[in-house]
Amino acid sequence: MTKPLRRDARYNRDKLIVAATAVFAERGLEAPLEEIARQAGVSIGTLYNRFPSRAALFDAVFPDRLAVTLVFGDEALACEDPWDGFVLFVTKLCELQAADRSINDLITRRFPEATAVAEACGHGLDKAAAVIARAQRAGGLRPDFTFADLVTLTWANARIVAATHDTAPTAWRRHLAFLLDGLRTAAAHPVSEPPLTPEQLDAAMRA
Repeated sequence: MTKPLRRDARYNRDKLIVAATAVFAERGLEAPLEEIARQAGVSIGTLYNRFPSRAALFDAVFPDRLAVTLVFGDEALACEDPWDGFVLFVTKLCELQAADRSINDLITRRFPEATAVAEACGHGLDKAAAVIARAQRAGGLRPDFTFADLVTLTWANARIVAATHDTAPTAWRRHLAFLLDGLRTAAAHPVSEPPLTPEQLDAAMRA
């Protein structure tokens, strides 16, 4: 059984999580841990005492943040028109990327050591797969679109968000509108290049 934290230790842990959430959102996942400790009002030693690795800090911060993707999925699946549900899901995912730099980083990378993050991502991926399948069964989403294509779509959006954040923070919406038009079954043309395999996708996210 895990020994419960003392009140002061629990207080410091909570302050670190709040600070990490804010710093990661503003500066991304490579933000200095020293800055997180400074904003939390504790020493870097206290941070490492509570979270011995960056991955351990990710596991404390991000599962709750990623849970919102499940809400997006439920909202999408509740839409009467499955295509509208797909558009809603993708748009909300891209909005989340634009609003939080840390989520933008998480979506494009893999952190195997952060096991709680990996589990949360897995739940979100299952929900995304259900949204895609429903839109395809209804005939709105082109049938050759795969989950890997959704991942690479978010990679493209991640780069646009990062490049235009300070100059045109909503520019990603124009790019997404073009992409969504091309994903309609009615607009589909054969694609010669196959989607990434799960192994290729995993390798790319670890690179």
